[in-house]
Amino acid sequence: MRSTPPRRSLRYQHGISLFVVIVLVMLSMLLALWGARTSLFNEMVVGNDSDYQRAFEAAQALIQDAEFDIRGERPDGLACDRAIPNVTADTCRPAPSAPVWFPTEDKELGDLISTLGTKASTQFCFKGLCLKRTGNQDFWNDKTTLNAMLPEGARYGQYTGAETGGTGTTASNPILKNVTAGQGGWYWIEVMPYDPNAGNSGLITNGSTNLPLNLKPSIAYRITAIALGIKPSTQVVLQSTFVRQKVKN
Repeated sequence: MRSTPPRRSLRYQHGISLFVVIVLVMLSMLLALWGARTSLFNEMVVGNDSDYQRAFEAAQALIQDAEFDIRGERPDGLACDRAIPNVTADTCRPAPSAPVWFPTEDKELGDLISTLGTKASTQFCFKGLCLKRTGNQDFWNDKTTLNAMLPEGARYGQYTGAETGGTGTTASNPILKNVTAGQGGWYWIEVMPYDPNAGNSGLITNGSTNLPLNLKPSIAYRITAIALGIKPSTQVVLQSTFVRQKVKN
């Protein structure tokens, strides 16, 4: 007669299978959690980079807009006039509503410096123009100083008529369109008197060749543009120096 295997061995085999299945399920759950965490991290990295690039492009646009402001030009390169669309009270810095302006002659510089010198409460800035800073140059790292300067920072298109697109449109960078207090982007232009005698001596030499700076008027401008990203931690600061060369006859 055949002997029947004991039932104990069958129960033992069923228990081993259950243990293996539980281990496989746990490993699958760990792999799924790891994959989800990796995807979330990658999404955060891409989002931060995208926000920074958006703010960087906004800061570049602000630098260019400041240069148009100094030259008194529209974004299309033509002379700024109040017949262009998107006109505000500040567009093209009309006198007498714009008490600060960009001098066209050296004799006007004294009046501008005198006017800016009365704006101590706003770090000697008014309508985007400032006296040359004498303290810490990285004012954007001092929250108190930056907050004092923000009300007198120039917004994109404020003085040139450059269009930013309507609310809810994609016609322009959303940072440039944001004019909410403490958000968006600004630029400041420091007025730095330049010694005309230095321009006649040739500051850069290469053998017998000189490169004099023939400025008209004798002013150099330092532009600082700050753009805040959509995320609170994103901030881009760009600076450039701008001078207007006079044409030799």
